[in-house]
Amino acid sequence: MLSEALLCFGASSTSIEELGRTEHLDKEIFISSIFTGDQDLDRCISKAADSIGLDDVPPFEITTGEDCDWVKNSQEMFHPVNVTDDIWTIPAWRTPPNIHATNIILNPGLAFGTGEHPTTKLCLLLLHGLVKGGEKFLDYGTGSGVLSIAALKLGAALSVGVDIDPQAITSARQNAALNDIQPDKMHLYLGSRMVSLHSPDGHMVDDAREHKEIYNEKEKFDIVIANILLNPLIELADHIADYAKPGGVIGISGILSEQVSQIEECYSKYVDNIIVSHMDGWACVKAIKKVQM
Repeated sequence: MLSEALLCFGASSTSIEELGRTEHLDKEIFISSIFTGDQDLDRCISKAADSIGLDDVPPFEITTGEDCDWVKNSQEMFHPVNVTDDIWTIPAWRTPPNIHATNIILNPGLAFGTGEHPTTKLCLLLLHGLVKGGEKFLDYGTGSGVLSIAALKLGAALSVGVDIDPQAITSARQNAALNDIQPDKMHLYLGSRMVSLHSPDGHMVDDAREHKEIYNEKEKFDIVIANILLNPLIELADHIADYAKPGGVIGISGILSEQVSQIEECYSKYVDNIIVSHMDGWACVKAIKKVQM
């Protein structure tokens, strides 16, 4: 919460590092934030802490960095990610190591999903085993669009991506273009009501005032994956499950391994045949939508 509040009050970026137990705390969390040099950092940090109800401003240190090429430095952080032998996620400025593989070209931008995080890998592995050709796929919390793009490249007939963050939709749209995905194959929607980002002629819409709610919410999908966070996964369980066809596959990720039991308990009323895969402390739950509810 504090990390997001810092972004609201002037931070250009934040990163979080969690350390193990200490003598006095279960765990310590360190937040590193970058601000421009002309900002009043005491005021920014104080307002961020106050906005989330902290009684005291957490202790912090300020260091001044040298001017540098931030774009170049950030690009150097991203490398091609080998998900399987035949699936790679490739930063747009890198050369694919295997030109014969399914290469998903990404400009990470401000959206989640570069293929490096275990939950994204788990979801890509799930898609790799599920997509046989012709499926309709819903990417609930699309982020960078990596799962929607992967599904289409693996043979799905249609991908629909939805996200509550306009920056994610912008990123997903740009990444679709990088992968030569046509707008009629990958539809993007903003918000839980799925506001369309396509004009009636099929072209992408830039101005939010032109959005039209043209999505048929009665349409069901062969595969639904929600790679978000525990609380919204639980709060929106009936909503997410409702999008899957009876007998369709639902994938739930963005959760820690120790949170799986909560997901199983919540989704058991909607699904059968739950299978869980794990990677580096994270989990992905695969299940089949019940035919009769």
